[in-house]
Amino acid sequence: MKKKISKGTIIRTAVLGLAIVNNALAIAGKSPLPVDNQTVTEVISFVFTTAAAFAAWWKNNSFSQNAIAADEVLHGEKGE
Repeated sequence: MKKKISKGTIIRTAVLGLAIVNNALAIAGKSPLPVDNQTVTEVISFVFTTAAAFAAWWKNNSFSQNAIAADEVLHGEKGE
């Protein structure tokens, strides 16, 4: 039986992906955010990337079936 990836894992992964795209656009000189002031854009980008990186690093993101099953054992969840 396949286990489901948690919503939190999907959200943290998506936020991290958005942060990486945002930084790549900023490096390329594109304005990823609709703000004219370059400094504000860089600060927002830095805060966004830092928050996403720490959230992704702090949480246990289980993608493989074995890792998801181990989480269920650890947290006492029952499979079907």
